[in-house]
Amino acid sequence: MAGGGAAAPPPKQDELIPHPVKDQLPGVSYCITSPPPWPEAILLGFQHYIVMLGTTVLIPSFLAPQMGGGKEEKAQMIQTLQFVAGLNTLAQILLGTRLPAVIGGSYTYIPATLSIVLAGRYSEILEPVERFKRIMRGIQGAMIVASTLQIVIGFSGLWRNVTRFLSPLSTVPLVALSGFGLYELGFPLVAKCVEIGLPQLILLVIFSQCLPHLMKGGKHVFTRFAVLFSVILVWIYAHLLTIGGAYKNAAPTTQLSCRTDRAGIISGAPWIRVPYPFQWGAPTFHAGEAFAMMATSFVSLVESTGAFIAVSRYASATPMPHSVLSRGIGWQVIGLKVIYFAFIDTAKISQDYEFYGYLSSFGYKITKWTVCFQGLGILFSGIFGTGNGSSVSIENAGLLGLTRVGSRRVVQVSAVFMIFFSVLGKFGAVFASIPAPIVAALYCILFAYVGVGGLGFLQFCNMNAFRTKFILAFSIFMGLSIPQYFNEYRSVKGYGPIHSSAKWFNDMINVPFSSEPFVAGVLALILDVTLPPKDGTTRKDRGMHWWDRFQSYKTDTRSEEFYSLPFNLNKFFPSV
Repeated sequence: MAGGGAAAPPPKQDELIPHPVKDQLPGVSYCITSPPPWPEAILLGFQHYIVMLGTTVLIPSFLAPQMGGGKEEKAQMIQTLQFVAGLNTLAQILLGTRLPAVIGGSYTYIPATLSIVLAGRYSEILEPVERFKRIMRGIQGAMIVASTLQIVIGFSGLWRNVTRFLSPLSTVPLVALSGFGLYELGFPLVAKCVEIGLPQLILLVIFSQCLPHLMKGGKHVFTRFAVLFSVILVWIYAHLLTIGGAYKNAAPTTQLSCRTDRAGIISGAPWIRVPYPFQWGAPTFHAGEAFAMMATSFVSLVESTGAFIAVSRYASATPMPHSVLSRGIGWQVIGLKVIYFAFIDTAKISQDYEFYGYLSSFGYKITKWTVCFQGLGILFSGIFGTGNGSSVSIENAGLLGLTRVGSRRVVQVSAVFMIFFSVLGKFGAVFASIPAPIVAALYCILFAYVGVGGLGFLQFCNMNAFRTKFILAFSIFMGLSIPQYFNEYRSVKGYGPIHSSAKWFNDMINVPFSSEPFVAGVLALILDVTLPPKDGTTRKDRGMHWWDRFQSYKTDTRSEEFYSLPFNLNKFFPSV
């Protein structure tokens, strides 16, 4: 060696070994089948309830005034959305994928819903409450019809056949943009009242990431309950600013975002009210609006698929068998016929299950109550009149990663909180009045967790292959760029790039191309399946050899442990 110096020692062997691939995410405190103690589970469930309130409040707060509703109607929409979310979540955990996924409101349905709100046939109704009810009945009818699409896709096994082509490579853009694609609901909303939104964001980072490393004992307390600690402190701080007159002379928009007493939910909510089917009246049906809602429902199906995959990862479960994913999609929407038969005529239950083709022998062995309970799904959004469709809650999926608790019991407890506080309206309204910038600060971290959960699937892929690089780069870039074009066009023109006299046709095109995970996921799947070369290395490059043993439900015992149904119901569903 030049200079006569000693040769550098060779690197240690363990320094050259890459991080090993993990079928299940390590470091999770409680996985899907390992419940925490009941006191801790109750607090964690309440935390999930607080997180899901963001979407539950923001969507009715936006839609109700445009529909003609006042404080009372907005509060009733929030109650109904909570109630249906609780029922859907329980049904999903018991009979769907069995993952700890919260099924709540979805922003995807807003454009199609707005088309119904702005329909000309409602413009002649001058009385606001009557206009609200008529529009709600129109939304109900569209959702009831649209839900049949997912019923067919889920329970016919069609979606199972589609997801067979999903590889870790095509999963990355789908899951990543399910989280990162919601960036508009993050800091832009925090900035609407930065004096309370930014402290919430900073405190959440400190409680969840910094304090656990400084604590010698009890460090898991801050990791698991960072949301509760930070929200309580900032909420008190925001209330002190409100009563102290900090926003006395502020602009109306600032007061609406910052003040803790401007939501109008507490005053409009009844003390006790149980949402019931068709509470706004008999649904009305319009063919065009139903088609638009069906297209929206399909977009929601794709987004829910990405969210389910993220939930399975953060619950430390194995990759979902395709039949389980298809089963979960089906249980989101299983229909009105089952509910009708459960209430009207038990003797027709067997015939109805024969119609679906999977539960024909179940028939008379179950009670009316059980059938009704199993029939809970996204169709309840139309039956009860939430004004919005349902999908997997992205923020709650991110909370699994933040707390490192993916237990099924925790989310079951949160579903009970949803139902309980939806019935006791005043108490639920107190929590629902949390200022939006506080919720948006939570989104900045929770959505990011879902996005990075998608990037975690890169460990299965060959990142040194140019085919892999192209598919990832092109699908992610276009998944961000195309929706940005559609959304900017709408914000400037007031309508989407596809603009004709048929609003329902416009929504059928504009809504799918405005969804980041839909564009990225579909594009990645098409490229991954069709692009050459078709040789032996391509399958390994896209990571399919890591998922081969999870293609079939019974090939890996862990799949049966995580996803098996109670009461030996698996025999009524098709195996992959």
